[in-house]
Amino acid sequence: MKKSPRNWVILLITCIGLTIFLLINQLIFASLPKEVPNYGILDFEFAWTASRISEIFAAWGSDGMILHANGIYWDFLYILSYGALLAGLILLVSRKLTGKTQLIGLYMTFTPFLAGVFDCIENILLLTMLNNPSVFSPVIPLIAGIMATIKFSILFVGVVFFLRSFFVWLTILVLSRIKSS
Repeated sequence: MKKSPRNWVILLITCIGLTIFLLINQLIFASLPKEVPNYGILDFEFAWTASRISEIFAAWGSDGMILHANGIYWDFLYILSYGALLAGLILLVSRKLTGKTQLIGLYMTFTPFLAGVFDCIENILLLTMLNNPSVFSPVIPLIAGIMATIKFSILFVGVVFFLRSFFVWLTILVLSRIKSS
């Protein structure tokens, strides 16, 4: 596998992604359930119907809606952070593999960014509902739920590939060290 960009560049980007990921989780997202305790963002993403959205908005009130809208704006940066983090991890471990698995890993590196596209579409739909709570199309919650489902499914595939590949590489490394000693 061609080593461009260099591993240290990928590691740096991965670490920056991890740092931003953790900061947004702790400074932005962690406080939302305390400030708006009734329904969380996942309830909103997977509401599926306009009547469920109305129920969530009524529970949140205008202050809760503003807080969640701000959280969604932060989510656009969060998308870049989880994309850099997961893509970097997948690429770093894929470079340690060989053959077909390595090639699959190269393609799997793009899964977080593909998930990010669906996340962006979802965010736009969620913001549309938050900014027009009484006049949005009833199909918007359905499409937002579909986008969220696709996003999480793609991320799941990427994470599973990374974990599987990491443990395969680690097992091979340990066995080769045992054999050589």
